Amino acid sequence: MIVILKQNPNESQVAHLKTWLEGKGITVHESVGDSHVILGLVGDTSKLDKDLISALDIVEDVKRVQEPYKNANRKFHAEDTVIHVGNTQIGGGTLTLMAGPCSIETEEQIIGVAKAVKAAGATILRGGAFKPRTSPYAFQGMGADGIELLKLAKKETGLPIITEIMEISQLTLFDDVDIIQVGTRNMQNFNLLRELGRQNKPVMLKRGMSATYEEWLMSAEYIMASGNEKIILCERGIRTFETHTRNTLDIAAIPVLKKLSHFPVIIDPSHATGKSALVESLSMAAVAGGADGIMIEVHNDPEHALCDGPQSIRPEQFAKISAKLCALHGFMKTMED
Repeated sequence: MIVILKQNPNESQVAHLKTWLEGKGITVHESVGDSHVILGLVGDTSKLDKDLISALDIVEDVKRVQEPYKNANRKFHAEDTVIHVGNTQIGGGTLTLMAGPCSIETEEQIIGVAKAVKAAGATILRGGAFKPRTSPYAFQGMGADGIELLKLAKKETGLPIITEIMEISQLTLFDDVDIIQVGTRNMQNFNLLRELGRQNKPVMLKRGMSATYEEWLMSAEYIMASGNEKIILCERGIRTFETHTRNTLDIAAIPVLKKLSHFPVIIDPSHATGKSALVESLSMAAVAGGADGIMIEVHNDPEHALCDGPQSIRPEQFAKISAKLCALHGFMKTMED
């Protein structure tokens, strides 16, 4: 249930209402927007008298929410969530470009790529230290050493960094990581999600290979239920019957998620297709569709990459794509105005 308060409500009356609701075992989440305050009620609201609450002087409207995800619901949180990281932000009308290698391999590689993508317009550096692979014989990443190299690249360039966590035991290694990424295989690792909910750090939640929108948002709900509201959703392609591409990018996820939830939406065209030649086209489609950002895999030598070389682009290619994406985003903004 959500309670929409009138503009400039009496503070003592609001406090009295919240105390009364909490006394009935209801958890109250307050969301303050530009024009209204919304109280999201979580718990057994079936016994609450909707008409009684509606009759209060400070209340404009009361609505019951049918979706199982409450905190992640747009109805609970009318304003877009904007994530601030370092000197950049994700959401709020900006286009955020995240770029870097799928896997961190050497100090020279990660620092060289970091400098190149920053010069080309990226504001967040991505790089894999722990790599979940289908085959147990494939390169699994450098682990803790990879995070140390990623931190060196951050020191050299000033770029905030994002990398993927695999399990709770690795959390202490992520103290200096700016955004923690939850990969597709861990989207429903609920113990990990609960623990990340206790962190005061942004979490980028990738969609599971076969996850529905509701399942995806319920995973975000796990994080929010533990107290962390700094969530970014990343569409990285889903498994379908098509075999020409690695996965199938769901562009419809952008407008749907923006209607259902309040989180920023990032698109990962590299994992979506597995083919570097398709990265530019899908990135352009995502920007036109209203994405808040694009995450692209960039490698200085894709042919010899230890992980996902076929889907990685070179720094000079990223520079050209970045310029096009920024121009398209600017054009889309003028269309909105």
